[in-house]
Amino acid sequence: MYIVIVGAGDIGTPLIDTATRSGNEVVVVERDEDRADAVADEHDCLVLNADATVMETLEDAGADRADVIISTTDQDATNVMVCLLAKELEVTRIVSVVHNPEHMALFRRIGVNTIQNPQQLIAEYLYRAAARPAIVDYMRIGEEAEVFEITVTEEPPIAGKSLIEAGEEGILPDDLLVVAVERNGEGSPITPRGETRIRPGDLLTVYSARGATPEVTDLFGHYEDRGE
Repeated sequence: MYIVIVGAGDIGTPLIDTATRSGNEVVVVERDEDRADAVADEHDCLVLNADATVMETLEDAGADRADVIISTTDQDATNVMVCLLAKELEVTRIVSVVHNPEHMALFRRIGVNTIQNPQQLIAEYLYRAAARPAIVDYMRIGEEAEVFEITVTEEPPIAGKSLIEAGEEGILPDDLLVVAVERNGEGSPITPRGETRIRPGDLLTVYSARGATPEVTDLFGHYEDRGE
């Protein structure tokens, strides 16, 4: 892909690294000279030390032929302007960071794919890691639903039962789905079926419509982890 990345700060820099290592053709626009020089020294990409809110800069970056433009600056006003200019250049995919949730509707009206307040997402992730250590990894979906990973202990009723049995016995509620099972000795994750039997030590990927509440994590034997 041909990718234009605006901003080489805390968010843009790791994005640049990922995009270049994946073999994409990357152009970076960064108005800070020191940051621009650092990116040019460390990554195989074209770097423009310029203001991305000026149409000429985006034209110089080849935005009119880019597959996607991603704006990662720490100022929503800058990101909005970049997105509007990208729209004028008929860029097919536009992605932006949004720091203030109140600005989200504006970006959506423009037709931009957004990532809301990465700092807040990181804060929530760190809090979850501290308060709910049973959760290995998680992703929120909507207001309450979450997908998370959790290891089955020796104690819970689900251990040793198939998913069908767990459902029939009311151990697994209807709003909870086990979507993958990682097991020692297995080369790749197991796609669970009704007859799949859950074993102690299994690392499960779980979808829960009500999130990873203590009542949900209790189902897998983490009774002490009440998040209090």
